[in-house]
Amino acid sequence: MSHQRVVVTGLGAVTPIGVTKDEYWQSLLVGKSGVTHIKFPEQDMAQYRTRIAAPVTSFTPDDYLPRDRKIRYLGKPTVFALAAARMAIEDAGLNLIPANGRFELIGIDPDKAGVILGAAAGNMDILERELRRPEAESNSRRFSPHALPNHLVSALPATVAMMFNCQGVNYVVSTSCTSSSQAIGNGFRHLQSGWEDIIIAGGADSGINPTIFLGFMALKAMSARNEEPEKACRPFDLKRDGFVMGEGAGIVILEKLEHALARRAPIYAEITGFGSTSDAYHLTAPDPEGNSLARAIRMALHEAGRDGQGVDYINAHGTATRFNDMAETRALKQVFGRQAYQIPISSTKSMTGHLLGAAGGIEFIATVLTANNGLIPPTINYEYPDPECDLDYVPDEMREASIESAMSISLGFGGFNCALVISRYDN
Repeated sequence: MSHQRVVVTGLGAVTPIGVTKDEYWQSLLVGKSGVTHIKFPEQDMAQYRTRIAAPVTSFTPDDYLPRDRKIRYLGKPTVFALAAARMAIEDAGLNLIPANGRFELIGIDPDKAGVILGAAAGNMDILERELRRPEAESNSRRFSPHALPNHLVSALPATVAMMFNCQGVNYVVSTSCTSSSQAIGNGFRHLQSGWEDIIIAGGADSGINPTIFLGFMALKAMSARNEEPEKACRPFDLKRDGFVMGEGAGIVILEKLEHALARRAPIYAEITGFGSTSDAYHLTAPDPEGNSLARAIRMALHEAGRDGQGVDYINAHGTATRFNDMAETRALKQVFGRQAYQIPISSTKSMTGHLLGAAGGIEFIATVLTANNGLIPPTINYEYPDPECDLDYVPDEMREASIESAMSISLGFGGFNCALVISRYDN
């Protein structure tokens, strides 16, 4: 079976710096930070070493979802995913009609429409909400019957599939912080094979809750720059002290090229390469030399037919943790040699924080929009150069550039690595 070409036709974003792809994109270009002080219900924030995060604000689920009492049982990431999926579907020029609290995609064969979503923390907010219920303080410890099925990480793609009647491939990817990148890559593979016509791919997540915060504080992985929230996330900067927790969703519509052309869909970009590897090194730390990440990048470049050519832009994982930024920089130098110094690189996490399993989704969207618009978003808060991280990180201000090909990179706890290469669509 010959491989099908795969294109991106729709983008949907729910992020700490903007809801909708357009708000998100404009915020990226001006270097807007979504980091602020946070409070947890019934919690004394003084006990937390980190008291800042990048929450989603100005988001109203009713603007995107049917008025159905079942929505209130869903976890925050599932609601983010549903909203971002609807945005992406409509952005792709697909028509929806309401039907019994759900939507029907007009003109699409439901048997050939799939959903592959990524998440790491998932719907943790549901369990925390249940534990705070008054009934949980009694001997009966009564939980809602809706809690467990909606808490499961598999609820994300399942709920999206039910909402939009997608009866093709459907599963969740949970590979820590590479989850949504892996989901997009897997969607690319499914469409290459020709079995589906269209796949809703990406991810949704939220780690802004006491349980996740306490876990990452124990690892001392998050920034404690509480006095200057907007300056806390400092990828590749010498004075970086950890990542900032974010939340949201990044969902894209992937289609076989022939299917997109047949319905005259808008085409943002073509996915031309995907690489996925494992460090097999440590549960939380990356391989300090970046060897396996370098291999994932080479795999993606080779498939894209760009061996020895490189790309015109890289959206880095760039968490602002000491070891991740250093390992990522070393991997890029391994692959590109001296050319690495000529490639503009930015970490949009400097503005959005780290969306865990959803990070790759919103960063893939940023990569696609960068290539489409010829504008590179900056890495904000880059003030003190680190001798170990000495590439062109596009500090503090956006940059104009001609971009034919671009790459999005993701790394995750457990040694997961992903690289996705896109090219401007050329018919």
